Amino acid sequence: MKKQLLLALAVAGLALASAKSYSINLSQPAMLGATTLAPGDYRVEVVDQKADTKYNATSVRFDVADGKMHIQEIHIGGTKTKLVFNE
Repeated sequence: MKKQLLLALAVAGLALASAKSYSINLSQPAMLGATTLAPGDYRVEVVDQKADTKYNATSVRFDVADGKMHIQEIHIGGTKTKLVFNE
């Protein structure tokens, strides 16, 4: 798998589409759905994002299942963007 992975996420419901790209860094292997992401830098493209509060720093929230780290949420620093991943 390439170190750079573009995760295109589309959230339905808004009339205007305004895509933005953000960088995140994973320090350890993590699952995103059924895909294992290796540690490294990734770019995330977000379309039509909504959240209530602005995040101070970019962070990734994990859940451990079956001995593997599963990405649950990504909060994009300096924005109100919160990406939620349901498996």
